[in-house]
Amino acid sequence: MPRIALATYDSRPQPNRDRDLPVLLAALREAGAEADAVCWDDTEADWAAYDLVVIRSTWDYSWRAAEFVAWAHKCGTATRLANPAEVVRWNTDKRYVGDLAAAGVPVVPTRYLAPGDAPDLPEDHEYVVKPTSGAGARYAARYTPGQREEAVRHLARMHEEGFTAMVQPYMRAIDTGGERALQFFGGRLLHASRKRAVLERGAAYDADKVPHPDLEPWTPAPAELAVAERALAAVPDAPELLYARVDLVDGDDGQPRVMELELVEPNLFLFLHPGSVEKVVAAVLEAAGR
Repeated sequence: MPRIALATYDSRPQPNRDRDLPVLLAALREAGAEADAVCWDDTEADWAAYDLVVIRSTWDYSWRAAEFVAWAHKCGTATRLANPAEVVRWNTDKRYVGDLAAAGVPVVPTRYLAPGDAPDLPEDHEYVVKPTSGAGARYAARYTPGQREEAVRHLARMHEEGFTAMVQPYMRAIDTGGERALQFFGGRLLHASRKRAVLERGAAYDADKVPHPDLEPWTPAPAELAVAERALAAVPDAPELLYARVDLVDGDDGQPRVMELELVEPNLFLFLHPGSVEKVVAAVLEAAGR
């Protein structure tokens, strides 16, 4: 009987927001595994006691990225970690978008402003400012050229906290075509979904945001699948990935571009695709048996 830990976060006093966690735990146990949900920062956790640790909903990590990466390396030394610690290190810093671009993957054009850099912001188009370490649109906002003062204050706040900022053009096609998320598990396309734009015009960077508005199932077009596969092939050292989510938006040319590549703790949206639970369980059990 394999022992499997699903790494999550300590949400107290609020309930855990991972709707898929109890479903996946129950399905793994029904399939014969001994499965536990364990908070990644639980100092009493014995990770070596598990055959496999699957990072699932460690959704507070972006506030403590260095600590989280250190945990991943420690956990990966004690047992098998999915995804591997080196993938975690690379993917928790969104400067990986630049690595994908260098590898020829179509991505949303991105510039980076580190603490101490001048606030070099666009003057002729709407744009997005967000941190290289973030999740759920935390510290993200969109601006017009006329909102430069607000954007500069946003940059200053992030720089004060040690964050490097990403500056990207606002992809206008997202207002009509939405953002598509292609989920892979066990090396195969699992399912896909689409949501409408998260960043509303005029919303403050520190305002609460709905991370997945109007989420719906989606059938990816061949061009979307091709771009997603190119992105996954460009991950350094081509590691074995148990899971991945590729977030796509269309450019002004109508062609899909990678907005983000989620290899750490992507929401699987199993509540939207209940038929995928069996495939996820099979892939996790296979990984645990290696």
